[in-house]
Amino acid sequence: MPGVFRKLARYNPTMERPRVYLDTSVIGGCCDPEFRRWSNGLLRDFEMGLLKPVVSEIVGAELDDAPPEVLEKFAELMDCEPEVVLVTPEAEELAGAYLDRGILSENFADDARHIACATIAGVDVLVSWNFRHVVHLAKMRLFNAVNVKLGYSPIQILSPREVARDDVQDG
Repeated sequence: MPGVFRKLARYNPTMERPRVYLDTSVIGGCCDPEFRRWSNGLLRDFEMGLLKPVVSEIVGAELDDAPPEVLEKFAELMDCEPEVVLVTPEAEELAGAYLDRGILSENFADDARHIACATIAGVDVLVSWNFRHVVHLAKMRLFNAVNVKLGYSPIQILSPREVARDDVQDG
């Protein structure tokens, strides 16, 4: 993985694996022709132990009606023993702050919950294919303004393409 995380690991081999929170779009992306190269590459990075996956209970709920091939990818992810974070009252409060400030509408409350859970969990990065509501510079600045105002650290939000090794093949 020639990216930033690989360079850091090369210079400090005792460093903990970067913790990567993934939202549901990344799992669905494993089966989407446009995104599968990078979603599957990220999954391989988890399997190889290069990165530590982090998910919230929201992912399981959002996958209730997913196609079988997506559920298979979710099972593969669960085999990587991800850290699972819960939607706590603190996460609900932070997500509510994003909604109250109009960063996202109530229709996208689960996106706000994903970001709140990842923020509270203190992950290294949140990955998503949701370019409209999540992986968007203006939105990230607004989420982080709320985070800092409420005493949380800023969160880095990227697409899997920016996090997965860049030598992956279509999967």
